[in-house]
This record gives sequence, C-alpha cells and structure tokens, in this order.
Amino acid sequence: MMKIIVCIKQVPGTNEVKTDPETNTIIRENVPAIINPFDTYAIEEAVRIKERTGAFIYGISMGIPSAEDMLKEAVSLGIDKGILMTDRKFAGADTLATAYTLSKGIERIGEFDLIICGRQATDGDTAQVGPSLARTLNIAYATDISKIIEIKDNEIHCLKITDDGYEEILIKLPALITVVKEINMPRLPSIKSMKAARKSKIEIVEFDGIKADEKRTGLKGSPTQVRKVFVPLHEVNTTLIEGTLEEKAGKLSEILLNLRMEVE
Repeated sequence: MMKIIVCIKQVPGTNEVKTDPETNTIIRENVPAIINPFDTYAIEEAVRIKERTGAFIYGISMGIPSAEDMLKEAVSLGIDKGILMTDRKFAGADTLATAYTLSKGIERIGEFDLIICGRQATDGDTAQVGPSLARTLNIAYATDISKIIEIKDNEIHCLKITDDGYEEILIKLPALITVVKEINMPRLPSIKSMKAARKSKIEIVEFDGIKADEKRTGLKGSPTQVRKVFVPLHEVNTTLIEGTLEEKAGKLSEILLNLRMEVE
C-alpha cells in the first residue's frame, strides 16, 4: 500500500495577530486558527491519489496543543491518521528547525512513498520548509507542482509551474513535492465525515517521543532570528480642491509639483 504524508500547518485566521516582544514570534494562543490555505490543496491531492490507488494518508503538524482540532478537520477531508508534534521545546522554530523536527516525526512513521506540502504558509510566506525537509530526509523533491500526471513504476510524473510556463518532470520515489493552488479545487467535508472526524484519535508526539537533538529544535535550533515584527502603517490623506476649473487645475499642478520635489 502506498503511504503518503501531508505536512499541515495551523495559521492565524485573521490579520489581527500579536507577537511576543521577547521572541518576536506570533502568539497563537486564543487566536482564531485555520488550516494553512496552501495545505488544503496538498490534502486534496493526497485524497485524490488515495481514491485512485488505495493509499494511506498521514497528516503531520508541528504546533500548539489546540492544533489537534485542525488535524481533526484534516481527517474530515480524507486524512487517515493525524499526528501532532507539540512541546515547549519545539516553540519558536524557524524553517530549518521546523524541517528538522518534522523529519524526526516522519522517521517515527517509517517508510513512505510521497510527502506533499503546500507551496508556503500564509503566516511566513518563506516556501522553505518543504525543500528543507526533503534535504533533511535526503530525498528528491520538486516545488510548485501544478499537476500530477501519473504515479507509476516507483516514479511520479508531474507538471511544475515556472516563470516561463510549465516544466514536465519525472521523480523517483520516495520524494517530496510542494503544490500550488492550480493543482485542484479542495473539497468540503461531508456531515458524515465531520462526525467521524470528531471521534478520531490524533497521535500526540512530544520531544521525548522522538530521537532528536534539542539543540536543533525550537529557538535553540534556529539560526535565523526575527529582529522586529510590525504591521505596516497605511495612511490615506485626502485634499479637497475647490474653485473654478482653472483654479482647481492650478492648485492640482502645484500639489503634484511639490510631491515630485519631495520625492526627488
């Protein structure tokens, strides 16, 4: 039986987020959360492969304890088993530490055929975890996949979207791919699957449950540090110009001239 692993991240469901002033990381407690939108395409593609081949799908995530509900939602969409890696020692991880921690969780699963990730997370937009995870696991990978043409003879035949169009590629399994939104249209869960998902058991994995180097996880294992996080200030200033048509044109010309001088 083919084994597929989908990496799923919980992200804030709102733009109104707060950050920890000491660590400059997002405070995720008590913040409305959703499945990372790009990951919904990864889940859908895995489920479509499952429907064709009878594959078994693992959904794995690293996050806070409340992410368990998010994984249950993933189960309602077709994931067979949810795994949540959660521990204070995992907190504050950058993309490198996240990839390392996920790799240790995947090692617990054992042999697999394919890992599917969303192209990027909406809260970080780095698009680094997928490729970094593949490098950590020492497997082949391809990013920005817009279509899986065929999986046959221990190979995956894909279409990769590029700046100039598309590239057709063939990758030996096991492998990792990251997918873009053009690949499919994610389905909505049925009432029956939602009820079943509520009763599903999510496997909780803490630091002691993996063979990991603590110096490579969380803040300790993050070579990159966020120096400052802020919301860009957006101001709109409106100037009302009155007078005759000639007077308005003259005043507008003067305003534009002053703005040009300020820019220069």
